[in-house]
Order: sequence, then structure tokens, then C-alpha cells
Amino acid sequence: MTELLAAQKADAGDAPAARARGVWATLRRRPVFWISSGVLAVLALIALAPGPIAALFGNPDPRACDLGAGRTPPGSGHPFGTDLQGCDVLANVLFGTGTSLFIGLTTTLVCFAIALVLGTLAGYAGGWADALIARLTDVFLGFPFLLAAIVVLNSVPDRTPLVLSLVLAFFSWPTLARIIRGSVRAVRDSEHVQAATAMGLTHTRIVFAHVLPNALGPVLAIATTMVGSVIVAESTLTFLGVGLVSPSISWGLQLATAQGYFQIAPHMLFFPALFLTITVVSLITLGDILRDALDPKGRS
Repeated sequence: MTELLAAQKADAGDAPAARARGVWATLRRRPVFWISSGVLAVLALIALAPGPIAALFGNPDPRACDLGAGRTPPGSGHPFGTDLQGCDVLANVLFGTGTSLFIGLTTTLVCFAIALVLGTLAGYAGGWADALIARLTDVFLGFPFLLAAIVVLNSVPDRTPLVLSLVLAFFSWPTLARIIRGSVRAVRDSEHVQAATAMGLTHTRIVFAHVLPNALGPVLAIATTMVGSVIVAESTLTFLGVGLVSPSISWGLQLATAQGYFQIAPHMLFFPALFLTITVVSLITLGDILRDALDPKGRS
């Protein structure tokens, strides 16, 4: 009996590594994975070094404006044209990349941390903890997301990217927590977890060594998709006038400024919207590919 439990424990320890190798073997055969990853890598590079990249086009400072050259269409010296104040649209788009990605990643990480703690506790412990956390998520899900965010953001004195990220995370974690709870609950009832329990391992060791490595795969794929959704939410709130404010630079701010000038200066709206669309589509595509790869039925 002891040898059987030890064998089951060894198999459970090797399972995450074997699953990771299978997922990678599936991903690397899919061209769409490399395309979306390449696009996101370029965007990450832009976010890390917007100044040097903007300098390649002759406009390293997004706040260097010429009022006499406002709403200039794309051309020599300004590949994306200029905005209402005569600022270079390309420089603003490049610097806005870092802000949008920061909000998307920060919000998702905070959401994931909250959801991981509560979802794991609810799924593994069950009982009164599960019931209490379920009622808590029901309360948060009862608030309309945009309305709740608008009310809170109108009440804060300074709407910085960090503040906006925390507000978005505060109202976004319940759905992810429910997904983690269901995934943990399914793994908790598996044979290798029962074998680890029979061997007398502590609950902490079982959770970190056996439950989470086998439960978080599908959740990570959903979290990747969530980054794109958060970026859209930030742009929507900023467009509505309750998101970021100057001197912050973001795609949402550019879209909000350009909305009244689309007919006479469409480039002011087109290029920020193009970068926003490419980013969100790449993130959602990558999340869908990861979800399919993590599903054994999707490995072909």
C-alpha cells in the first residue's frame, strides 16, 4: 500500500512538467501563436523604450507641441500627423502603449492575487468558507461593473494609472475567483490529491505541490484574455471622461480628444484605435490559443 501511494505521489509530481511539455509542443506548431506573441513582444519593447523608438521618427517628446501645426495630416516629420494642440500623434501613441499595458497587467495581477486566495480557499476548504466567499462574490457581481467604476472614480481626487488599475481590479476579481474555485474543487477530488492526503501531507503542501499546479493552467489562459478586456475598459472609462486625465498619456485619452474631430482629422482617432485594436486582438488570440492548448481535446 505504501509503495502504491508513493508511486501515485511521484506520478502527481511529474504530471505538471509533462503537461507543460505537451502544451509547449502544441503551441509551437501553431503560426498564430508566434504571430500574436511577436506582436505583443514588439508592444512590450515599445512600452519599455518609447522615447528612443519615437526618436527614430524625429519626435521623441509627446508633449513638444506646435499650436500652429495642429491637426496636420500624416506626412513628412509626422508619420501619424499631429493632434489638436500640434503634438505628434505617433509619439503619443508610443508613450500611451506603456500606460495601457501597465493598467492591463497591473489590474490582472491584482485580480489574480485576490481570486487565487479566495478561490483556492473556497474550492479546497469548502463548507462555511465556500458559502461565505460565494455570498461575497454575489455581492460584487450585483454591482454593474461600469457604473460602479464610474461612481468610485468620480470620488477619488487623483485618477492615476495605478488608482485606475486598483479600482478596476476591485470590481473584476469575482468572476476569476469563481473559475479558480471550480478548478481547485475538481482537482481536490482527484486520486493523486487523495493519495497525498492519505500519506499525511499537510494541507499547505498539498495545495502548493498538488492542487495549484494542476488547477491554474486554464485560469492563466483566461487571465491572458482578461488583460485585453481591462485595456478596453480603461479606454472606455477614459473616453467617458472618468478615467485617466492629463498629464497622463494613454490611447483612451487620445480617443476622447479626437472624437469631436473625426470628420476633419480622422488620423487623430484612427492610429490610437488601431494600436488598441491590435493589442486587444493579440491578447485575446493568445488567450484562446493557450486555452485550447491546455485542453487535451484541443491538442492536435
